[in-house]
Amino acid sequence: MTDADLALANRLADAAGEAIRPLFRGDWDEERKADRSYVTEADRAAEAAMRAIIEAERPDDGIIGEEYGTRNENAGRQWVLDPIDGTTSFIAGRAIFGTLVAITEGGWPVLGVIDQPIARERWVGRIGEGTTFNGRPARVRSCRDMSEAVLATTSPHQFAGGDVDAFMAVAQSVAERKIVYGGDCYNYGLLASGHVDIVMESGLKLHDYAALVPVVEGAGGTMSDWQGNPIDADTASNEGGRVLALGDPARLDDVLEAMG
Repeated sequence: MTDADLALANRLADAAGEAIRPLFRGDWDEERKADRSYVTEADRAAEAAMRAIIEAERPDDGIIGEEYGTRNENAGRQWVLDPIDGTTSFIAGRAIFGTLVAITEGGWPVLGVIDQPIARERWVGRIGEGTTFNGRPARVRSCRDMSEAVLATTSPHQFAGGDVDAFMAVAQSVAERKIVYGGDCYNYGLLASGHVDIVMESGLKLHDYAALVPVVEGAGGTMSDWQGNPIDADTASNEGGRVLALGDPARLDDVLEAMG
């Protein structure tokens, strides 16, 4: 992965932002997809803008996008795109959604961008280098005990079956009244900047989490599945998209123990 890759990832996020901002809290079309999730005109316009750049400048690379599927699926390098992670927040006029841009090589996330186009906040991480927030170093914070932790998740309604019990067990271990709901990818950026300690989710797809891994780990945190294993392209299928992000890696055993 080169500096040119990083520059291109930033340009992709810029292009998505240009497509999204004019539509935020404005007039746009929406519909429900086969999985019952919502998609808007802004989601599609942002992904189309990013894909056009990749196809013109990196025709041999693969693309995995939430809205327009996979291109060059056998390529060793894949650009993984989620134009609006948090479409419900976008629909509600809440600026806590984000555009996700990632590169995976051999199935492993090696570069990630979380971009909030309304607030113009951007986290960038790549393997082997520190994460930045708007160009300045970002760093997680230490968490001495679970009772001091801030826990975040997008929605408890997204947990299925026994996953609800696992989340509630962790929730009972953290600081009272320090549980944050909503935020999607934005929570992981906040974790990378030292404001949140734990993010716990399940049912995520590759486009939901690929960009998050380099951002969190480059800031000194850790991401794993609910068994404590590293995150890769197969986590969505093999582990049900169960993702755990920690600002302080020392708390991993505590969280896994709380989950039972």
